[in-house]
Amino acid sequence: MKLLHTSDWHLGRSFHRVNLLGAQAAFLDHLVETVCEREVDALLVAGDIYDRAVPPLPAVELYDRALHRLAALGVPTVMISGNHDSARRLGVGAGLIDRAGIHLRTDPAGCADPVVLADVHGDVALYGLPYLEPALVKDQFDAEKVSHEAVLGAAMDRIRADLATRPPGTRSVVLAHAFVTGGQASDSERDITVGGVEAVPASVFDGVDYAALGHLHGCQTINERVRYSGSPLAYSFSEGDHRKTMWLIELGGAGELVSAERIDTPVPRALARLRGPLDHLLEDPAYAAHEDAWVEATLTDPVRPEDPMARLTARFPHTLSLAFDPEGRAEAAGASYAQRLKGRSDQEIAEDFVAHVRGGGHADEAERAVLQGAFDTVRAEDSRQETHR
Repeated sequence: MKLLHTSDWHLGRSFHRVNLLGAQAAFLDHLVETVCEREVDALLVAGDIYDRAVPPLPAVELYDRALHRLAALGVPTVMISGNHDSARRLGVGAGLIDRAGIHLRTDPAGCADPVVLADVHGDVALYGLPYLEPALVKDQFDAEKVSHEAVLGAAMDRIRADLATRPPGTRSVVLAHAFVTGGQASDSERDITVGGVEAVPASVFDGVDYAALGHLHGCQTINERVRYSGSPLAYSFSEGDHRKTMWLIELGGAGELVSAERIDTPVPRALARLRGPLDHLLEDPAYAAHEDAWVEATLTDPVRPEDPMARLTARFPHTLSLAFDPEGRAEAAGASYAQRLKGRSDQEIAEDFVAHVRGGGHADEAERAVLQGAFDTVRAEDSRQETHR
């Protein structure tokens, strides 16, 4: 059975204020063409369909057109909600469009209710596991504690229990939206950890034949049976070296992975990160290859040049980001605020603030526990409000 695995469309997202709806429409055209040309048996979309809970109307229209085209193909499509999506909004009408072969899985309670397809080798059970907010679903899943690993593990236990009731030889696929240990993040994913919670281990997916993951924007293989498709478009300059693709997975009759092929997605424009003195960037012929790229430029001139953006765009008309890091300045002082925060959790940032206002006195264990509790409470309250809107 051929499965096309994609995720993280983020419909409605822009790139440094550049509207990407045209590029997203081109990707969906390519997606539909690939489903037809490669004779795909099922399409898997592992979350973050939209970029935010209340997407702009053009993004909703684009999504609507895509659903109609996919339904017209007669190829089953399984989609889950991600942490950027509003599960309630995305799941409206799920029961109705299910009849058209578009299977939306946005309710955690239905994670062990698979879409069952069949081929000459028997059944394939496709389980949709939407993004799980630990504080909201802990009790529902009887999880041992409020953590991503605990709730995802409890949900997978339900899936394995359902799978055990299926006919012998039933193959299994799980769609999930999570940060799995071994995955490499970029600058454009929204943090789904609270208080420094660790990523979940890949072993949580033991017992299924393939785990189609979403959340991380780089296409990557955690192990042979656990993979991220990555986003179809780059959403930050940190993704400049990504090869944007979808996975075309073929499951054999015994659940073995017969093949895993990367299908390239359309690239609207190359990305380039340039660094150096302004005159060097403007005069060096080595940078000619980047003149049509979206550019992030970091100027290292000791003194800030006059009118740098206008001068840069004369050669690089698609310059979108400009930063300054003068030569000779200490690394800590030269780093931007975003760079200083990169890779740090909310908890670490809060603890640094405590140390700063105390003049170096760090938070003790009790204070760290109070801070973590505050972040957990705020995150849970935000999710509850979103659920009831």
